[in-house]
Amino acid sequence: MKPLEGMLVLDFSQYLAGPSAALRLADLGARVIKIERPGSGDGSRPMKLHNLESMGDSVLFQTINRNKESFCADLKSPEDMAMVKKLIVKADVMIENFRPGIMKKMGLDYESVKAINPQIVYGTVTGYGSTGPWIKKPGQDLLVQSISGLAWLNGDAGQPPMPFALSLADSYTGIHLAEGIMACLFRRFTTGMGGQVEVSLLESVLDLQFEVITTYLNDGHKPPKRSEYHNAHAYLSAPYGIYQTSDGYIALAMGSVTELGRILGCSSLDIYTDQDEWFTKRDEIKRIIGSHLISNTTSYWLDLLETNGYWCSDVYTWDQLLQSEQFRSLDMLLNVKRPGGTDIYTTRCPISFGSEPFRDETCAPALGQHTEQIIREFSLNQ
Repeated sequence: MKPLEGMLVLDFSQYLAGPSAALRLADLGARVIKIERPGSGDGSRPMKLHNLESMGDSVLFQTINRNKESFCADLKSPEDMAMVKKLIVKADVMIENFRPGIMKKMGLDYESVKAINPQIVYGTVTGYGSTGPWIKKPGQDLLVQSISGLAWLNGDAGQPPMPFALSLADSYTGIHLAEGIMACLFRRFTTGMGGQVEVSLLESVLDLQFEVITTYLNDGHKPPKRSEYHNAHAYLSAPYGIYQTSDGYIALAMGSVTELGRILGCSSLDIYTDQDEWFTKRDEIKRIIGSHLISNTTSYWLDLLETNGYWCSDVYTWDQLLQSEQFRSLDMLLNVKRPGGTDIYTTRCPISFGSEPFRDETCAPALGQHTEQIIREFSLNQ
């Protein structure tokens, strides 16, 4: 039995942050019903990455909405709203990511929902929180990465700010929302109280940066200085970074510069005995390391370093990773079969209980696929 079996989740959210939280709850056993707008549905349905689609919907939508049901409802229609409220009475969890104030206008804000289901756990995602001058800004991943200061941590010194090349803010916010919902559910089981769980993209990205922001706050508000050469962390000393070899790349974690020189046979590093210089002269040191590592293959250097217990790694492409024995041993891939014989390959839930991972290969729903079934099951038209 999965831990959230028997839980009913109504997912009013769209795009990525809210639906990713609902996906995690579904993976852990909850029944998730997406409440979608008739005719168009979740805004990520047509949102194609690299023009990939399946059965008319984007692969992005398929990935983030597998293992869910779709119920179409026009929230401006009194008849549809009446059915939605009957579902809310039965629900354990409700998730929404509308801009602040929208749900209140529709009569679906937390206080209104609490009035008809006092024990519900109500999850809210916003871009920047529910107060302050930014609440009307669009809560989009790149915009939040940019305004949060995160983009100034990437790239080398002298380069413009550089965002992470993935939907980091959305994904991390979804994790926080799922975490908060499960904590609130636990409280409900012990006290009978429901509650509202609020997360925002901005707060989640600030939390992601807690390590470097804490350093900044306690270091006289000195801004982080990116390395000029192969920057990997604005606050860490050499040799931390990724370096080119004669046939690829190698990553070096934190460690002694002089010990590294001994292992690599790079006598030019012998003079850096002052550990403070490993940071103040990190670009100089990293250039010496880079010019040395280019002389031989990645496997040659890995063998030397790993034999001596120095933290390092190959730098894989996805092709190399998928072919590795370690990746195969994790059994991370799901083969989700769509109607008509279309398969979508994606990754499973990363959580396991003991040695048993949570796997579910149920495909994402077509728009309104389960509407009639849900109406009958919950007697919504009576």
